Amino acid sequence: MSVAEAQDFASLRARMVSEVEAMYADTRAETGLAAMSPAVRAALGSVERHRLVPPAQAAAAYRNHPLPIGSGQTISQPYIVALSTDLLGLTSSSVVLDVGTGSGYQAAVLAEIASRVYSIEIIDSLGKAAAKRLEELGYRNIEVKIGDGYQGWPEKAPFDAIVVTAAAPRVPPALVAQLKPGGRMVIPIGGDSEIQYLKLITKRADGGYDEKRVLPVRFVPLVPGK
Repeated sequence: MSVAEAQDFASLRARMVSEVEAMYADTRAETGLAAMSPAVRAALGSVERHRLVPPAQAAAAYRNHPLPIGSGQTISQPYIVALSTDLLGLTSSSVVLDVGTGSGYQAAVLAEIASRVYSIEIIDSLGKAAAKRLEELGYRNIEVKIGDGYQGWPEKAPFDAIVVTAAAPRVPPALVAQLKPGGRMVIPIGGDSEIQYLKLITKRADGGYDEKRVLPVRFVPLVPGK
């Protein structure tokens, strides 16, 4: 990539961050967040989204909307990625589970803030391609595996936070079990023919959880393994 191309992408990325910030202001009544946290703003401004989408989509990488990435899957809208990350309340010591690797973009944003990110993708070709791109981008704190996101990653649990990037009909019990007490999960809930809502799940000390409805959303369905 030439210097001019890199500068063009940096400019587009900065514009995307500004557009996402404007959406925070527009949705503050629903989300309770008036602005991006500094950590999420920095992450969104750093991750090279154009290198985490198929080459044919690179020119559209910094538009604030979802993009197709093949196999019937999409890369989430940058606003939703930012909002989901902010709702998790991450710190530099957080260990996070990312369910639905897809292109690797959400994992990369998480990895800019958290200590360690474990990411699961059920579609073999997508998971392997994302792992390769993330490695090329220098993310050494992300581990990707091919597997069933409904079951989580018990060997790496418990997690401080979990983010799910596909819609489930209900909150998967295995994922709640893998959260630390006080841990947070952001997950879209709703069947394919239903209104889906992004929900914030907070695990209680007694093992149960509280949930808060955040926003209506539209995600591809979370595919269970066989």
